[in-house]
Amino acid sequence: MSVWRQGIERLPRLASRRMKQRHLGRSGLIVSRLGLGTMTWGRDTDEDDAAAQLLAFREAGGTLVDTADVYADGESERVVGRLLRDVVPRDEVVLATKAHGATGPGPMNRGTSRGHLLSALDASLTRLQTDYLDLWQLHAWDLVTPWDEAMAAVDTAVQSGRVRYAGVSNYCGWQLAATATWQRALRAAPIVGNQVEYSLLQRGVEREVVPAAQALGVGLLPWSPLGRGVLTGKYRNGAPADSRGASKHFSAFVDPYLDDSASHVVDAVLTAADGLGVSPVAVALAWVRDRPGVVSPIVGARTAAQLQASLAAESVELPPEIRSALDDVSAPQVGYPETMPRWSSEDLED
Repeated sequence: MSVWRQGIERLPRLASRRMKQRHLGRSGLIVSRLGLGTMTWGRDTDEDDAAAQLLAFREAGGTLVDTADVYADGESERVVGRLLRDVVPRDEVVLATKAHGATGPGPMNRGTSRGHLLSALDASLTRLQTDYLDLWQLHAWDLVTPWDEAMAAVDTAVQSGRVRYAGVSNYCGWQLAATATWQRALRAAPIVGNQVEYSLLQRGVEREVVPAAQALGVGLLPWSPLGRGVLTGKYRNGAPADSRGASKHFSAFVDPYLDDSASHVVDAVLTAADGLGVSPVAVALAWVRDRPGVVSPIVGARTAAQLQASLAAESVELPPEIRSALDDVSAPQVGYPETMPRWSSEDLED
């Protein structure tokens, strides 16, 4: 028995293959309603722990595995590639990665120019030891490169068979609408997903991104659905020594969510968890998982034991009164133009 299989056998058992599946937007791509993030693999998470996580995820019925070419300077993709060769068969996962960030010196090694995107794609396929991606995402909007050039590169990737479905990440409402509409008008490779930060501590996407995504048939893949780890409650008395908040890589990432307003939301999550007899992780994940437009929150963990807490959220359904209370305590500020009066044909009736 492999060291990875031995590790998974020591974990609490979950019902095999029970995770529900969802279509990503209006597409034929079906993914598990919880995704496995690998941002720390190859840096803060070693390969043995990564293997145990992947096995635990598949044991629970998870399929969507998400990485990016810039995670750990490419080492995340290398680890994922080795594990899909040696631990879990490639065809048992929905493999997603991203391109846009700097992968080398010089202006042509970043952004969404045709040259960089297609070179980055080939490099990702090499590191991942595969000849195709299930989902390829533009990691961020490029302020310089025309979007028609970027999308033409995406079309080339899809037409070549190296990419099955295309998505974006961190696109705001107008960026998503412009890109998705452009693709639809050209009858080109559609945009099926937008990976954005979304949690009880970050609900800004509800103003423009969610309505745009729903109108255009784009599924949302929330990253950091646990509020950068703060919604677990572990930061209530400071940053634990082994936490991301105490890490040189992630302390600045966590700090914005350690203010008083976030504390009120965390208190509400902990109260709900106590009342339901589940973990704060399960409450936070169940809330975002079932928001309108959401398909699959992407969760990351340092160890397989930590991941198990996220996988346990699959069986949690929040009662309406608890969901309403969490909605209220975390409600984002909205104003013009979102609050402009809306009308429909019913308003024309006498």
